[in-house]
Amino acid sequence: MPTPFSTRLRLAARALLKDRTPPTRPPIPPISTEEMEEARLFFPMEKFFIFGHARSGTTLLARLVRVHPQVHCNWQAHFFTREPLLKSLVENPQTAEWLARRSNRWNRGRDLSPVVMRAASDFILEREARRLGKSVVGDKSPSSINDGEAVRNLHQIYPDAHLVFIIRDGRDAAISHRIQSFVDRLQIITDEDRKIYADFMQNPDPYYRGERSLYTEQGIQEFALGWVKNLEETEQEGTRLYHHHYYRLFYEALLADTWGEMCKLWSFLGIGGLDESLHIALDVEKESNPDADYQKEKNQQLAKLTEKGRRGGWRNLFTTRDKQIFREAAGQALIQWGYEKDLNW
Repeated sequence: MPTPFSTRLRLAARALLKDRTPPTRPPIPPISTEEMEEARLFFPMEKFFIFGHARSGTTLLARLVRVHPQVHCNWQAHFFTREPLLKSLVENPQTAEWLARRSNRWNRGRDLSPVVMRAASDFILEREARRLGKSVVGDKSPSSINDGEAVRNLHQIYPDAHLVFIIRDGRDAAISHRIQSFVDRLQIITDEDRKIYADFMQNPDPYYRGERSLYTEQGIQEFALGWVKNLEETEQEGTRLYHHHYYRLFYEALLADTWGEMCKLWSFLGIGGLDESLHIALDVEKESNPDADYQKEKNQQLAKLTEKGRRGGWRNLFTTRDKQIFREAAGQALIQWGYEKDLNW
């Protein structure tokens, strides 16, 4: 008995849909010890990566660390910290199949993906450092989108690198992040946020009296929770995966004792030559403030209203409600990291 036409049509549709199921990519393997050692033969410079929550001083630290004549550091490569990530080079299933294909006699029977990723990032980092005559190179990319996953992504390809994590009081980071959003992302923030910005620009005094907030309730809560998550996950994964190659420092300590903090960091990176001329150069670099200059150029009125060192900190701009929300979301973290002794602030 012949199969009914409707049944054949249904079976054909099912087969067609099945054939269109997108292939999945097998997990990218971590770089092997042999592959890592081979990569260092071609790209021998020591590598370091600076992570930190947005507006926690990562740019300042990058500027200061490269004052040393042996060190180059640039920023925002986002190899491991923001989509599409370095692994996007090899994530396509067809690319994965090609790199792991048994007939590909160059791969030694192993997926070449980590080798491709390492070679690409090594070349990008070293070509600029080599041109400048440097022997140690690093990238700083804020990690507050991928948090602990950023550390795992990094370790998969650079288990031999140094990881530096800078921490800043989340309340000051929140204010700095808010001002930056008004400078750089005014076109993409919500209508409610734009109303806050317009009101602040027109009548800033109530904000400095703690009567009005720069944040919506949801906005400041999300920032506080994100700050806690970033610190907890980065610290956990950094110490677990990098051990003595993981270094944590605080933004506030960096400002208070720049020379002392940078000497410790350079020593962590295995760099000597910490003499008086370097101390002088460091002081000169610290006094410059390209970020403030940029904000002033983009929005001079806003820059005046939030001039750093005067009325730009959280103590000036947090309302009672802001404090309560931040305390509930991040109060214990502030105590843990030494920013408060208790919840009475």
